[in-house]
Amino acid sequence: MNKIFERSLYPYHRHPDQDAADPAHHPVVIIGAGPVGLCAAIDLAQRNIPVVIVDDNDKVSFGSRAICFAKRTLEICDRLGVGDQLVEKGVQWNLGKVFFDQRKVYEFNLLAEDGHQRPAFINLQQYYVEVYLFERLKALQDASAPIDIRGKTKVTELRQTDSHATLCLNTPDGSYEILVDWVLACDGANSPTRQMLGLDFVGRVFEDNFLIADVTMEANFPTERWFWFDPPFNKGQSALLHKQPDGVWRIDLQLGWDIDKEEEKKPENVLPRLKAMLGEEVKFDLDWVSIYTFQCRRMERFVHNRVIFAGDSAHQVSPFGARGANSGIQDVDNLCWKLTAVIKGEAPKTLLESYNSERVFAADENIMNSTRSTDFITPKSDISRLFRDAVLELSEHHAFARPLVNSGRLSLPSYYAQSDYFGTDIETLPNISRPGAPCPDVRLDDGRFLLQTLSDGFSLLLLNLSVEQIASKGSFAFNLILLDTRIGHNQKLGERYLGNAQSAIYLIRPDQYIAARWTEFKKATIKNALSAALGQEL
Repeated sequence: MNKIFERSLYPYHRHPDQDAADPAHHPVVIIGAGPVGLCAAIDLAQRNIPVVIVDDNDKVSFGSRAICFAKRTLEICDRLGVGDQLVEKGVQWNLGKVFFDQRKVYEFNLLAEDGHQRPAFINLQQYYVEVYLFERLKALQDASAPIDIRGKTKVTELRQTDSHATLCLNTPDGSYEILVDWVLACDGANSPTRQMLGLDFVGRVFEDNFLIADVTMEANFPTERWFWFDPPFNKGQSALLHKQPDGVWRIDLQLGWDIDKEEEKKPENVLPRLKAMLGEEVKFDLDWVSIYTFQCRRMERFVHNRVIFAGDSAHQVSPFGARGANSGIQDVDNLCWKLTAVIKGEAPKTLLESYNSERVFAADENIMNSTRSTDFITPKSDISRLFRDAVLELSEHHAFARPLVNSGRLSLPSYYAQSDYFGTDIETLPNISRPGAPCPDVRLDDGRFLLQTLSDGFSLLLLNLSVEQIASKGSFAFNLILLDTRIGHNQKLGERYLGNAQSAIYLIRPDQYIAARWTEFKKATIKNALSAALGQEL
């Protein structure tokens, strides 16, 4: 087993706050040092916002847990400084196959269209992601970034007013209190923070359980996602196989509802199931076992005065579709630039309502897709099962049935269609780059990718406009990007951002979402769109 689990990454040290006569004050405290909390800390620190991370642990997560990381998440991690490490270590995959009984009935290819820097997906154990994020955090600390991480420090009480929150922290040396302007609750599905505030989820818990097993083996299975409906080794149920780095394979086996979870996790019960699937001749070592229950639920609101929830503490979905860690990292990608603007006085506190509305919308979208996957994978009636089995039978020979096969629709970034913080669309420009959508990447003529040219602030992308034309309109406090599709004949750039228009201007938010776009350059219109994106009254 990988010894990474045994390392104490952020051991407990007594902090001067514990000896202060009065409670120390901090702008932001993040509860939870998992991937979501660490991404939030790095993002805020890169924006020069002091942040304290507290966790009652001091090590990475045990077991692979989240393993599928999507293209949009990798692009976010590029901005945070860890994208290359994730992709280099991860297993890239594009092809998925679906089996009914033992027959392959359907396959799909997730390979992104040409001109993107990152693959559609990588498989990488969550503990590696946490290590790389922590190493990035330490590098920022060494460069004097305002980050403080406190291990073996548990939040036991939270009180808040309109102006601040008070946290009681328990450590091996006893308890102490600190004052905080903003609390980011990234403390997982069982969030103690959520419980302290007396809040709960709304949604569905499905009557089914799945066994997760990480096994180390030398196998000739290809680097693909394999999903079985009603396989002979797990009759009447389903199964999933994924490859990870270091010769580790993730296996998910459906168990049903009325089970003894502790009994099912015992090796003497797990090993026969795995041998039935892999074959008696395959040698493997069992690394980690867990059992999960399908849940599709969320909090009604993610912002509660001075406490903001992100990741699994705010919403839960079934793991098929890889929406857990991906949506959590996309939560804080949406949040951190807005929180920074509020702290620095560049935007009103009400801007945080856009985090709530946009990410609640994204959670509902993920829950809808996850619920549909769950209903297809685990039919709840005889009629539903007949429909599913008919779809699987037809999909082997008939293309019309294949889009109906749902073994877990895979994670995609949300398009914030209902948000009030985006400009009115110019419909003559391409749909893929409409306001409320994340910027589609594209390779530029100089070999860079478009997303690499964006900054941590607002960017203004201008296509087919000369420097003289821009200079005549006055200066802007934006990261200015001027590109000319007529010079390099960049077809992909034109397809994704111009369409049939001769020129275009895009206002791009710090989270790389398109705030507004135009075909004509008008200084007042651009400034108004920036104000709207920051939630300021015009």
